[in-house]
Amino acid sequence: MKNQEAQSHGKWKAGPGYRRKEPTIDMLNGPLAGKILIFTLPVMLSGLLQLLFNAADIIVVGRFAGSNSLAAVGSNGALINLIVNLLIGLSIGSAVAVGFYYGANDKRQVSETIHTSIAVSLIGGVICLAAGLLLSPVLLRLMGTPESILGKAELYLRIYFVGLPAMSIFNFGSAILRALGDTKHPLYYLTTAGVINIVLNVIFVAGFHMDVAGVAIATVVSQVVSALLILRHMMQMEEELRLEWKRVRISRSKLIRIARVGIPSGIQSTVFSISNVLIQSSVNSFGEIAVAGNSAASNIENFIYVAMNSFYQSAQTFTSQNVGGQKYERINRVLFCCCGMVLLTGLIFGNGAYLCGRRLLGIYLPGDPEAIRFGLIRMSVIATTYCICGLMDVLSGMLRGMGESVLPMIVSIVGSCLLRVVWIYTVFAHNREPLVLYYSYPISWVLTGSVHLLCYFYVKKRLVKRYV
Repeated sequence: MKNQEAQSHGKWKAGPGYRRKEPTIDMLNGPLAGKILIFTLPVMLSGLLQLLFNAADIIVVGRFAGSNSLAAVGSNGALINLIVNLLIGLSIGSAVAVGFYYGANDKRQVSETIHTSIAVSLIGGVICLAAGLLLSPVLLRLMGTPESILGKAELYLRIYFVGLPAMSIFNFGSAILRALGDTKHPLYYLTTAGVINIVLNVIFVAGFHMDVAGVAIATVVSQVVSALLILRHMMQMEEELRLEWKRVRISRSKLIRIARVGIPSGIQSTVFSISNVLIQSSVNSFGEIAVAGNSAASNIENFIYVAMNSFYQSAQTFTSQNVGGQKYERINRVLFCCCGMVLLTGLIFGNGAYLCGRRLLGIYLPGDPEAIRFGLIRMSVIATTYCICGLMDVLSGMLRGMGESVLPMIVSIVGSCLLRVVWIYTVFAHNREPLVLYYSYPISWVLTGSVHLLCYFYVKKRLVKRYV
């Protein structure tokens, strides 16, 4: 059965002399492994560079402002993710919708989805800005943030949230370009903004001694730069895809399609962040040194996660385009390639990071052996088993690429988030040791990933029956 929505509008004509101007990857034909790597590597580099720039924030603060300021910035991570992940979830909905229509070769639907996505990014960014400014002081206290760092943590958050609208625009714009097969331009723009961020960090913190405020201001400036660069690019794309401000409005049908995938994804990410906030609260109970060690280890582990998460984005994008193009026989091959690559990446990066953990933590925490010891406890559990999380995420990306977002949301909330909360209030409550707290991560990944795999086979079978 042909997809009725794809048939009802104009399509790109691939006649003589025709070519798409965007540097896209043909995801619908030919071998997959090489194309997945070509798509994934710029995404991976983008994520790793983003973390390098964030790590520069932590390193500059740790070296020039002290462990108290480092703990203030690090203690905000879970709370920032709580708000930011909602925007990222919505951008996933845009990416899946754009990829589907692009795979179906439907230019009108792609254009409407792009303009609706930008409108949603602006509105969502402003709403999250307001929510962050209003709720952050209350949430910091609920998390049990130590009084010694509370003032600095609140100052950092208030400045950081000013950049949320720009961050939202960049995330949505990047998601749209990647759904079209363009992973290079987001990398270029992120690199430019990141270099600006590092330079301003050194100037504001090391030069002007602005402490956490300097780091936050540098971050906001870099976010604005990245947003402007990606908007400029989208305004110069070929006519069928070009962003035109007079056409930026919300299409009801496109909003529904974006929300169908984006809202469950955002809710899942938000609930994940809530569970991480609870874990952060548990870490806070061990004191300021534990918070510093946990923050440094978490920052190192983020490099592993981002490297693996790039395969999640590849799985989602390749799947959505092949579903749009009705190339269902290729979906299992996408899963096999992405799972193999993410497993290898997680094993190498995770265990390598743990083996070099003392030296890596020493970059963040020079002359603080007790904080380093606490960081190593975390890495011994999480870094070494992170490959399981990568497999879980790829399976989730496959489901979302097939247009199914509610099911992976429910499975993830129950299998990961709820289990971690129960763990904190039962197992950890009876044995308040850092190692016991961190065991909740790999256990939740195994359970959630196993159910995701069963859901994948069920959704794939249902999808093929519907359209064949």
